Amino acid sequence: MAAEFKGHRYKKSIILLCIRWYLRYPMSYRQLEEMMAERGIEVDHSTLARWVLKFTPQLEYEFRKKKKPIGNSWKWDEMTLKIKGKFYWLYRAVDSDGDTIDFLLSKKRDLKAALRFLKKAVRQHGVPSRITADKSGANAAGLKELNRQIGRRIKLRQNKYLNNIVEQSHRLIRRMTRPMMGFQNFWSSRTTISGIEMVNMIYRGQMKNSGESAAKQFSNLAA
Repeated sequence: MAAEFKGHRYKKSIILLCIRWYLRYPMSYRQLEEMMAERGIEVDHSTLARWVLKFTPQLEYEFRKKKKPIGNSWKWDEMTLKIKGKFYWLYRAVDSDGDTIDFLLSKKRDLKAALRFLKKAVRQHGVPSRITADKSGANAAGLKELNRQIGRRIKLRQNKYLNNIVEQSHRLIRRMTRPMMGFQNFWSSRTTISGIEMVNMIYRGQMKNSGESAAKQFSNLAA
């Protein structure tokens, strides 16, 4: 599923630079348009948006194949995001070192959403020994159902004071999304959030063979 850049007016290196900057630094598409214009590159903000939405899923697909293993103790929490005036739930988990495990944007905060998030994380990283979460009944029910389906017992600790690591990790998402002028639909929100998470993981060194710079590792995803 390598990203296909043929047929575009701009060089692949320019497209990747714009995508990486947008997903790495808090800015709007119009601000990125101005930054590129100062460098002699005229590209409309709507084109920048199309690049991010088109190529981010392909880049994330490649990244997941190269993502490093994470710790066996997970910290799990949710935060809210506003999309076109409505609040949605972003499920996120990190390990004891603060490295991102996985994430899921959901319209609801319920047992089905919790189970869907857990299955996604387990498919990528395997079964953890324990999970620390808040006192949400839906999350507890979701983990109970996962344990039933996989025939394992993942230990759950529920205490709102034990999840400071993941709550601190939420700050990155809030900082990045604040200047983005609000999301307009669920799909573009999910795509953009996945890109922000991916680029943050690369900069944290969560990509295998990460001796190269984060910028180079990002570009390698499109090689």
